Amino acid sequence: MASNVVAAEEKPEEATPHITDNEIVYSTFSKTSKRWIAVAASFSAMFSGLSSFIYYPAVTPIAEDLHTSIELVNLTITSYLIVSGLAPSIIGDLADRTGRRPLYIATFAIYFAANVGLALQDSYPALFTLRMLQSAGSSGQLPISHQRQDADSICQSTITLAYGVLADIATPAERGWYVGVLIGFTNTAPSLGPLLGGVVAQRLGWRWIFWLLAILSGCQLFSIILFFPETARRVVGNGSLSPRGLNKTTGDHLRSRRIPVPMPGPRAPRNSFYWPNPLAASLSIVLNKKSALIMVIGGIFYTVFSCLAASLSTICIDLYGLNYFEAGLVYLPAGIGGILAAYSTGRLLDHDYQQTAKKYSIEINRSSGDDMTTFPIEEARLRSSWFPALTSIVAAVGYGWALQTTTHIAVPLTLQFFTGSTMVALFKMCGTLLTDLNQEKPSAAQAAYNLIRCALAAAGIAALEPIIDALQVGWCFTLYSGVCLGTVPLMVVLRWLGNQRRSGSQTEP
Repeated sequence: MASNVVAAEEKPEEATPHITDNEIVYSTFSKTSKRWIAVAASFSAMFSGLSSFIYYPAVTPIAEDLHTSIELVNLTITSYLIVSGLAPSIIGDLADRTGRRPLYIATFAIYFAANVGLALQDSYPALFTLRMLQSAGSSGQLPISHQRQDADSICQSTITLAYGVLADIATPAERGWYVGVLIGFTNTAPSLGPLLGGVVAQRLGWRWIFWLLAILSGCQLFSIILFFPETARRVVGNGSLSPRGLNKTTGDHLRSRRIPVPMPGPRAPRNSFYWPNPLAASLSIVLNKKSALIMVIGGIFYTVFSCLAASLSTICIDLYGLNYFEAGLVYLPAGIGGILAAYSTGRLLDHDYQQTAKKYSIEINRSSGDDMTTFPIEEARLRSSWFPALTSIVAAVGYGWALQTTTHIAVPLTLQFFTGSTMVALFKMCGTLLTDLNQEKPSAAQAAYNLIRCALAAAGIAALEPIIDALQVGWCFTLYSGVCLGTVPLMVVLRWLGNQRRSGSQTEP
């Protein structure tokens, strides 16, 4: 990735849009640099899902080698969930105030050390402790056994940092494409993780899963230290301020030593010591009506998405007699659907933004960005949400009944493709809208979103097995789909609140 982020440092003057005396460009990074920054941030975010899904095939051999039970290995899930629920709030608040680079360096260093320790450890207490440390480092991976597969993708805080980076460099009018890159990378991990973990565990042993993660994260940490530029707007503004300390890349430090005169451009203000207050940072966003509605809508769909994935391998193993490697293969349809949806939804969001601006005769400002207090952003982002919402609900119901009637395995996997693609599209719409409404603190907003999703998805997965035992799988997912259907009126209310804000008849809390 080093070569990928080299270009992120370069900000050629000719690429900077022309601005008038009354207009300040939103970002001084060139289009090419912004795209490399987005790719680097998205690749970093992928570690969250990758280290979760790659862990699945290793649960049984880890339990055997450590002479413990799968149930005890599963106890690491609870501690991991607690850490991954709290860490994003702390990291998001810090990243918005002190910068992205220091947090990237710190979290990847912790993550690298945890993976080395996990590869070398030989006891259950060490496994338990180091998995919590890995959770803090990746800031949102949740390892789950093959009995409860997708709760670990609930909390992803390297994604929190990535959303902050994208909000730093991309205006709302162009943000759809950048979020598409992010979601595309993060949805690659659930597809490739189980396959990669199965192959490595079978051929090289489960310890090499952690060695592989250590090698990958170490290379990414090295490239971040050398090349990844600071983007936080509180630190470098629109990119025109010169960063200080850890916010400077290695190239910045070398240039400043070689050149005895001050670097061009004003200096960024020194960061005073700040003790993070995740509760205050998250509460201020959760208590905002529109932000709360977005998080509830996205959280409900994420809960059902997690339950669909959690049920997939265990039920398919029981019904169709699959082995662990084959159980990893069943995640491919949903993963492929998610990747396709990520890129197509990015273009769709940009198209909807343009069409909404055209409808209200608003001229899009691609240089300094549009004023979100007057732009109907809720209508723009939710303009195409109805189709994926209703399609995912129907597909989830069909998935449950396909498994209950033991149809050919191609049927539930096809329906997983549709649920994966449509729900990822909805996650992207909700995440982008949340960033649009909280442009001053995007990482804190995504951290608050993470807390809501963590709570809802954890509750949904905890109730999954008891509901299946009581009602069977068909009625279980009919019930969950009914909860999803309840989000449709919430979308209507959200758009109404946006119209009220724009007309000035309602004051934001």
